[in-house]
Amino acid sequence: MKQATIIMNPSSGKEEAPAFVESAAGLLRAQGYEVLVKETAAELDATRFCTEACEARSELVVSIGGDGTLHETINGFENQAHRPRLGIVPLGTVNDFARALHIPLDPEAAVSALASSRTRRVDVGRLNGRLFANVVAAGPLAETLSAVTSADKSRFGAFAYFKEGAKDLLGRSGHPLVIRYDDAVWEGASPLFIAALTNSVGGFERLAPEAAVDDGLIHGFIVKDLSFFRTLTAGLSLLRGHLQDHKDVVYFTAKRVSVSSPSLVGTNVDGETGPPLPLELDILPRHIDVIVPEPSAE
Repeated sequence: MKQATIIMNPSSGKEEAPAFVESAAGLLRAQGYEVLVKETAAELDATRFCTEACEARSELVVSIGGDGTLHETINGFENQAHRPRLGIVPLGTVNDFARALHIPLDPEAAVSALASSRTRRVDVGRLNGRLFANVVAAGPLAETLSAVTSADKSRFGAFAYFKEGAKDLLGRSGHPLVIRYDDAVWEGASPLFIAALTNSVGGFERLAPEAAVDDGLIHGFIVKDLSFFRTLTAGLSLLRGHLQDHKDVVYFTAKRVSVSSPSLVGTNVDGETGPPLPLELDILPRHIDVIVPEPSAE
């Protein structure tokens, strides 16, 4: 019998995750799967559960939770000879990876999409030896976003990030950064550096419109001046998908990126607190196979 492992974060989706686990398990059993449900209770549980599914040669792993749960789950695929297909039921605040793959943000529709026979092989990034699914940010603003509490995420949704970020815009300066990408180097003060793998970052689905989930590239954005965030033109650039053309932004694509600083600089990785600088980033092209909706369901 085919094996499927459901990895569920019980605190996601305003604690509605268990109800969606039940419907997902029922759908998979109807498709002939033997279903094992694993509930996270501590950091890295999702990684361990996914690794166990790989070692058991399961055919499918389903992540039910937010971007943080997905990040941990994907890390379970690292260095595995057998990597199951990945299904996603997004229950988080932003759900960037699901947005980029056109997986429904409505949990019931996402559960139904697990029956799809269509998959897409997608890139994942590697950061200091760990994997990430969607985005790495570094700088004072990245540190601020990492401070958003789970309670605020549940209460305010994506607005929680804007609320927390707006509090810190005034009176902050950029950190000195050295960013090396392929054969180029940028040095200067920056309040924010973003390395994105998909077009959706922080819920902005046009922040990196040229980024595809399988293009084998890291899309880098270096914000050169904090005043960028106080201008109307910055907001228009975000909404129109022209952020890379803004005068206060350096945009590049690369396969390898390193970021360092003489200062202590924090990071945010897939929406959660990441390691401090320095960072070494590279790309693993088309590394995992993700279930996506049938064309008629998109």
